[in-house]
Amino acid sequence: MLRWLDRKHRIRFTDIAAPSFDAAALGKAQGELMDRIHGRLADGSWIEGVEVFRRLYGAVGFGALIPLTRLPGVRHALDWGYERFAKNRLRWTGRCAPDGACRLDHPHTTRAHPASP
Repeated sequence: MLRWLDRKHRIRFTDIAAPSFDAAALGKAQGELMDRIHGRLADGSWIEGVEVFRRLYGAVGFGALIPLTRLPGVRHALDWGYERFAKNRLRWTGRCAPDGACRLDHPHTTRAHPASP
């Protein structure tokens, strides 16, 4: 959806599951990038979690909604909800084995992610 909304091409999307992707070239570990969403700003600095979504939605024209996501109760709810999602997304999307191990199919990945209870 964000690709479609990004008509001014302000966002550079990177598929970190692509075989050609090398997290080490960015100074990150593949597992670290898989644990939660990351974004890199034009100045090279990194952002993570809900802040990435704020910036993405701002870039495609929903900037007026961003202040609402920073209100104390809303901010905490979004942060809490994203943390739950990030920890469980592999299991919730069917990428875990019956034994609970969630493996990442990427050549630069060296660890398995256990499913959260």
